Order: sequence, then C-alpha cells, then structure tokens
Amino acid sequence: MRNGWSPYMGGALTGLLLILSVLVTQQLLGAPKYLGTSTAYVKVAGLIERAVSPETVATNAYYQKKKPGIDWKVMLVLGVPIGAFIAAVRNREFRLRLVPDRWQERFGPSPALRAAGAFIGGFLIIYGARLAGGCPSGHGLSGMSQMAISAFIVVAGFFAGGIPLALLLYGRKKD
Repeated sequence: MRNGWSPYMGGALTGLLLILSVLVTQQLLGAPKYLGTSTAYVKVAGLIERAVSPETVATNAYYQKKKPGIDWKVMLVLGVPIGAFIAAVRNREFRLRLVPDRWQERFGPSPALRAAGAFIGGFLIIYGARLAGGCPSGHGLSGMSQMAISAFIVVAGFFAGGIPLALLLYGRKKD
C-alpha cells in the first residue's frame, strides 16, 4: 500500500495550477501562457548548442521562434522530479535503484539495457511531442481545457498508442 496522494487530489491541484498559471501570466505578461513542457527541452537544447556553436543558433529559424533560455517552463520541468523526490522521501517510498522492479521482471537486471530503453523512449516522446506541436501536458491539460478539438484528437492518440505499447512491453500485472 502506498502512502502517496490521491490521484483525484493530484488532478484537482494540477487543474488549479493550470488556472493559476493562466491568470498570473495574463496579468504579468499580458497574454496567457498555458502549461506544457516540450518547449522547455528545445530552449535548453538551444542553450547547450549556443555554447558550442553560437552562430548556428543565431541563424537557425526555429531558435528565432523558440528563443533559447531558462523560463518558467524549464523550471517546471526541473521541479517535477524534485517534487517527486521530496514526496517519495516524505512518504518513505524512496529507494535508489538503477533498474525498476517492473522492468527487471520483464527485461532482466541490466542497467545498460534499461538506460538504452529510457534514452530511446525519451527521444521518441520528445520527437513526437514536437511533431504534434506539444506534449501530453500541453495538449491534455491546456488544449483540452480550451476545448480544442486538436487536443482531444492528440490525447486520444496518446492513449491509443500508449496502452497497447505498455501491454506489449509489460503485459498485464498479476496481483
């Protein structure tokens, strides 16, 4: 049994955060900024690339549109794992492990295989998010809260692809 928060409470608090972010950014910036994280990765990638090749970033049309830098979305991306760590420690659920139990049951104890799987999965997720024009939090929270038809279609696609893939990779959990 886990000691964590209720998923319903987490969902309600996420909804309140979305409303608060829209209200605050509307007041401070003059235009609402909605929750989403995939742009944060682009901004950080641009910062790293600018350190290596500033002229490439300066002439890249995409980086002209998505300016490299640290903004509130980058801080949100950093805050999620920090908050998860604090919650896990607080609930006495934190364990340091290279290979999660569920992965180990299915694919074995190799940290290298787990790292390769995580890298490939992460690459596909961020690539897909950029192709879709946003990430699951952007489409799922912000897009659906605005009743955007495109967000409903994309979120349906996330589930239509994610559920079968999870079943294929992990199978059904046997309790």
